[in-house]
Amino acid sequence: MPETTEEIQMLSFNIILHAGNARSCAMEAIGFAKAYEFTAARGKIAEADKSFTEAHHVQTKLLQDEANGKKSEVTVILVHAQDHLMTAMTVKELASEMIDMYERMEKLEGK
Repeated sequence: MPETTEEIQMLSFNIILHAGNARSCAMEAIGFAKAYEFTAARGKIAEADKSFTEAHHVQTKLLQDEANGKKSEVTVILVHAQDHLMTAMTVKELASEMIDMYERMEKLEGK
């Protein structure tokens, strides 16, 4: 359980780091899908999932601590980290949908 503001900040930055990596991978996946490079696109989604797993480990620890009665200080950076993670998750979900869409487009174009 994090005890200090500095520890909360470090955990927050860890979430931001992994969420940012996941978001970047999802955006790269869209680029690959747009070029009809679906294997590479799905590979980037898999990379995004790995980064999300890392971010979720930190988030889950904080949630479990709170559920067990161990309160953490809620800082602006922690709120920002949570926002960053949720936004990245949305980007990844949309990227997956776009990959499917581009695959369908390629089939319709007869390529």
